[in-house]
Amino acid sequence: MIAYEFYLRDPIKGNELVGVLPERRKDPERITQKSVMNWAENVFGNGLSNKDIYFIQVTINEDTGNIFRPTPFFVTKQKVKK
Repeated sequence: MIAYEFYLRDPIKGNELVGVLPERRKDPERITQKSVMNWAENVFGNGLSNKDIYFIQVTINEDTGNIFRPTPFFVTKQKVKK
């Protein structure tokens, strides 16, 4: 199952997990970054802005409940220029 972990950027406390929402839409064309952020605003409150919150798409194994997160990677400016 695809889900989204939402984090709040806090300069003092660091990044805090706000919540996890499972994806239920069947049509992948309807799933955009903007639609996911609008959904989070409706669920978690209107006081959040795109500058304060971000999400990570994760996969949850429905049998075990294990969460698989994407492996982070870093791109340097030198790699981008090539």
